[in-house]
Amino acid sequence: MTVLRPVRAGNAFEETVERLLQAIKLGVVAPGAKLPPERELAVQLGISRVTLREAIRALQEAGYLDVRRGRYGGAFVTYVPPQPGTGDLRRVVADMGTADLTDALTFRMAVECGAAAVLAASELTEEQRAVLRRRLTDLDEARVEDYRRLDTAFHLSIAELTGSPLLAATCADARLRVSDLLNAIPMLQVNLEHAASQHQAIVAAILAGDPEAARRAVAEHLEGTAALLRAFLS
Repeated sequence: MTVLRPVRAGNAFEETVERLLQAIKLGVVAPGAKLPPERELAVQLGISRVTLREAIRALQEAGYLDVRRGRYGGAFVTYVPPQPGTGDLRRVVADMGTADLTDALTFRMAVECGAAAVLAASELTEEQRAVLRRRLTDLDEARVEDYRRLDTAFHLSIAELTGSPLLAATCADARLRVSDLLNAIPMLQVNLEHAASQHQAIVAAILAGDPEAARRAVAEHLEGTAALLRAFLS
């Protein structure tokens, strides 16, 4: 839940909407799942419950949330990433623009490689090791419809486990910038199998305490995604 970090007082409403949208679009809160309780979420975001309710109401009106009352009520996520279709990838790239696309991929490469290297250089507890292994297992066993969300959780967990809120937030921002792009890439079984071996190499390097190997493993994985992107656009 690193994306649900405190907002600045000056633009509390706007930043609250931004934080909640990040959590929804990145799949931190899965489709059909409920946001944390209002009291807990307001504290986590450092805002009043009035501001939180206004932000939730805005997202409900925009179609991202369904607010239900009563004992089992709450704010439930209704947003579901669209399935890739013909022309979707080209449309996303066109909307981003070539310069912004290149910048977003470079940004992601820098922060995710850095996060993996930092984590690999850390003295990991057994609990941290277990979290990383669990994220990998969840991804390996994911259904196709859950894959992108669990892939995001895996990548973000690397930054979160470093213990740096700034790094975790930056990695979440980098992922969000390419989320529409990733969602538009068709899911190919051979690519998923290749990605699985790359994810395993990333985890192995981190658990072995090898920062350079971790950096290389992440770079190879992200370069593979960029190559797949180029292939579909050619």
